[in-house]
Amino acid sequence: MTQIPGIAITGASGRMGQMLITQVSANDRIKLVGAIERPGHAWVGQDVGVAMGGAPVGVIVTDDPLEAIAPAQAIIDFTAPKATLEFAALAAQARAVHVIGTTGMTDEEIAALEPAARHAVIVRAGNMSLGVNLLTQLTKRVAAALDEDYDIEIIEAHHNQKVDAPSGTALMLGEAAAEGRGVSLADVSDRGRDGMTGARKPGDIGFTAIRGGDIVGEHDVMFAAAGERITLRHVASDRSVFARGALKAALWGQGRAPGQYDMLDVLGLSE
Repeated sequence: MTQIPGIAITGASGRMGQMLITQVSANDRIKLVGAIERPGHAWVGQDVGVAMGGAPVGVIVTDDPLEAIAPAQAIIDFTAPKATLEFAALAAQARAVHVIGTTGMTDEEIAALEPAARHAVIVRAGNMSLGVNLLTQLTKRVAAALDEDYDIEIIEAHHNQKVDAPSGTALMLGEAAAEGRGVSLADVSDRGRDGMTGARKPGDIGFTAIRGGDIVGEHDVMFAAAGERITLRHVASDRSVFARGALKAALWGQGRAPGQYDMLDVLGLSE
C-alpha cells in the first residue's frame, strides 16, 4: 500500500461517527476524506471539525454519499440496515472497503450484501473490539465442551438510546454458542420470557437485554448447571475500542480480494 487510505464516515454526528472521526484524525496511517449525514441534518454543509465543536479539518459534511465515497478507499458504517445496503452498493462501485458495524440486520439484509461483495471487500461484525471477538471464540469452545446439562444465557446491557435488541454482539455470541453445540441458533433461540412461560426447554440459548443510562456495552455468556455456573464476560467502558477495531479492519481490507469477511479474519482468529 503506497498511499494513505482515505476514509469516509457515515452517520458523522452520531456517537460512533464522532468517535471514528476523532480516531481517524489521530491516526497518521489514514486520512478523513468524507463525512456523511442524512438530508436536512444541521451538520450538512459544515466543516465536520467545526460541527463537532473543534477546529476545521477540511472535510465538509455532505448528504450525498456518492460525493463522500468517490475519493475514499474505505467507508466505515455504523448506521441502519437500509442505509447500509445503499452504502454497500456505492462502496462496491468505488471498489472501496466497506466496514460494517451496523446491527439489527436481518438474514435477508445480510444476504443482500452479496452482490456488493463480488466487487469490493466487506468486513461486517456485530462488534469490532478485539476482546469481544476473543470472547466469541471462547464461547464457541466452551459450548462445544459442555452438554445440554449446562443452560446457556446471554445477558447484554447498553445505553438507553440503543434501538435494537438483542444487540448484534449478543447475537454473535449466540451464533458462536450454537455453532459450538452443532445446532442452528434459529432453532434454539429464546428471546422473550413474560408471564407463565413454563420451564426452560433443554438446549435453548436464552437472551436478556438491559437498557439504561450511558452503558457502552456489557456482555455475559453464562453456562449454568446444577451446582455450578461458568460466566464469560466482556465490558466496554469506552466506545473507542469499537472505533479502533473498525479502523484496523479498514486498513486490513486494503488490497484484499473482494468478498465478505469478519473481525476474526482481521485478527487472524478464523479457523
